[in-house]
Order: sequence, then C-alpha cells, then structure tokens
Amino acid sequence: MFTLPRRAILGAFAATTLVAATPAFAEEVLKFAHVYETATPYHEAALQVAEEFAKGTDGRYKIEVFPASQLGKEAALNEGLSLGTVDMIYTGVAFLGQSYPPISISDYPFTLRDYNHWKAYANSNLFKELAQSYTDVTGNHVVAMTYYGSRQVTANKPILTPADMEGLKIRTPNAPAYQMFPEVTGANPTPMAFSEVYLALQQGVVDAQENPLPTIQFKKFYEVQSNINLTSHITNSLVTLISPATVAKLSNKDLETLKEAIRYGAEWASNEIVASEASLADWFREQGVIVNEVDRAPFIAAVSPALTGSDVPWDAEVYERLQAIK
Repeated sequence: MFTLPRRAILGAFAATTLVAATPAFAEEVLKFAHVYETATPYHEAALQVAEEFAKGTDGRYKIEVFPASQLGKEAALNEGLSLGTVDMIYTGVAFLGQSYPPISISDYPFTLRDYNHWKAYANSNLFKELAQSYTDVTGNHVVAMTYYGSRQVTANKPILTPADMEGLKIRTPNAPAYQMFPEVTGANPTPMAFSEVYLALQQGVVDAQENPLPTIQFKKFYEVQSNINLTSHITNSLVTLISPATVAKLSNKDLETLKEAIRYGAEWASNEIVASEASLADWFREQGVIVNEVDRAPFIAAVSPALTGSDVPWDAEVYERLQAIK
C-alpha cells in the first residue's frame, strides 16, 4: 500500500516541476500536467504519483509534473492528451462533457447533494458506465475522481437570494455546466481562463467568481472580493486522465501500477480538501472577509426545473439514477 509523505516534506519539492526522487537512469519520461498551483493538494498528489510510479517500475519510468498551466491552459492540456504530447492531466468533468456530454452531469448545479453523495457517485456503477462511454469516444482513460470542493460565490456584496445574483457579471469556466447557475438567477456568466481571474476581479472586469473555499484561498481571490457567499451550488470534481498513446506503450503491469498510484493520490487529495473546507470559513473571517451563510433552498428551487428540462445533455434515466444514489 502506498504511503503519502507529509505536506512539509513535499513542500521542499513544490517549486519544481521535476521529481528529483526518481533515479537519474530512468529510461523514459512521462508528463503529468495541470493548471493548479504548487501549494495545492492536487500538485502534491501528482508528485506522489511520480514518486510511487518510479519506485513501482524500478526507475524505468520517470514522471515530470508541470503545474500552474506551464504546458498550457486546460483546453490545451486536453488537446495535448489526445495528441499524445502530454501523458496525464487533471481536468474538470465539464471538459470531459465537451466530448461526451452526459458525463458532465455531476458538474451541474445541485445535481449532487453534498460530499457524501459525491463520494458514493464516484464509486458507483453509473460513473463507471459514463467514464467508459467517454473513453469509447475519446480513447482517454479515466482513472480517478478527486474531490475539488463545493463551489461558493464571491463578490463585493452579499449574495443571499437568487435576486442578489441579478445583473452580476460573474466569471465562470467555459462550459454549460457552470453557466446554468448564473443564467437561471439572472446573472451574466463570463467565461475566462482560470489564470486570468484574479486580475479581472482586481480591475473590475468581472464582479464576481465562484470556486470552492480551498481554491479561493490558493488563488487569493479573497484579497480582491469582500464577501464569500456559501451557496454550495456545485459539488465539484477533477478527473485524472491518461492518454491512449501512454496506455498503449505501458505494459499491463506498469499501467496498473500507475493507476494504483493515481487512485491513492486522488483519495489523499480529496481528504485534504474536505479537511480544509471544514476550517476555511473561520480562516477567511480572520482575514477580514465577510463569510455569509446562505439558505440554499431558493437557489435549488430556481435551478431544479432546468435540470429536468430539454436542454440538459443527459437522459432522464441518468438523472434519476444519480439522485437515487445514497
């Protein structure tokens, strides 16, 4: 069973994209790319994947980890995976939905109730079926889901009811799943690359953004937004994908070693995010940020009709199966 080093140990490596723990004689280098900062659990987990895979293959493979959009923004990383220029990536479920729309269901607002529902779904037959269908379309292999957190709206005012969203210019990722919540509440969704959000908030290009509390901390959005509003409107995931070209060149044993390392890393990072979410509201208050408790019921009522309408990219059966998961 893999053991994960403490954050303090990993911190010494966080500033570099090379994993020095692998032997100098490694014969082949694989690239693991993502858009997240070096201080995040996602990056730490990727470093651990690299370390464990090197050990598990006796140094025949070495993984270099490229954080913080060093190899491109999320769309470019997904393209690189298909082209075989990147071996592994983290990506959002909504990006998978661009190739196989039904798999994006868990990134839509209020389709998942909470973390426990997310965890049950991540281990469900429904997710396995959707993931296999995505692989059948793209060739990319879905290995693990990592909990990204519950998304909250930040702004320079309280957001306590759907009416408070009206006219708000809010940054969202460029995917329909993220645009539904602002659209049905009267806000103006503004797609923008993740790396550009801080400056856009600072300069007033957008009024608001939405992300989980750990991401709001990592990206320092609280420095340029006065209110964090606990809407918990999306229970978010990252997916770790392996390129079909990489799968083809690895032996069955090496591939299983890699997948096992990725699964352990995903579980560890998920637990880290859950733990940080539990304490971050108070931490933000200590920084002078206003953290508003929100009654979610009016927001759920506003969104619910859209989730069973004709415009969603899944069959009614998929939605019913997801809601039935306990």
